[in-house]
Amino acid sequence: MVLKIINATEARVGTNLILEGEFYTLKKMDISKTGKHGHAKCRIEAENMVSNSKKVFVVPGHERFEIPLVNKNKGQVLSVNDSRASIMDLESFETIEVAVPAELKDQIQINDNVEYWNIEGTLILKRKS
Repeated sequence: MVLKIINATEARVGTNLILEGEFYTLKKMDISKTGKHGHAKCRIEAENMVSNSKKVFVVPGHERFEIPLVNKNKGQVLSVNDSRASIMDLESFETIEVAVPAELKDQIQINDNVEYWNIEGTLILKRKS
């Protein structure tokens, strides 16, 4: 479910966007107006919310972007495998499987409290609480 749709010129730094089916966070944006009958162009630098890869692209100012619904939840780690962790949500007490990012692999232990994000059904482990 998409939260809302905005024009490219309405986006601000920190805005989450859906680009080509991927979830990105806007890191930097430059708006340039062209000549007398031209249209505004937006140069956008964004970072993938899942893989942290960067993307730079230029779009017209009237280009429309979808804003994803991001739910930030807290959970407790029940078990940790090589690249996956089993987490119990602290509000609903349901158990979910989440991929552990490489930068958190050494820090996550059993019984740790963590923050995970649910972005349109994609679960991401973000940080240790």
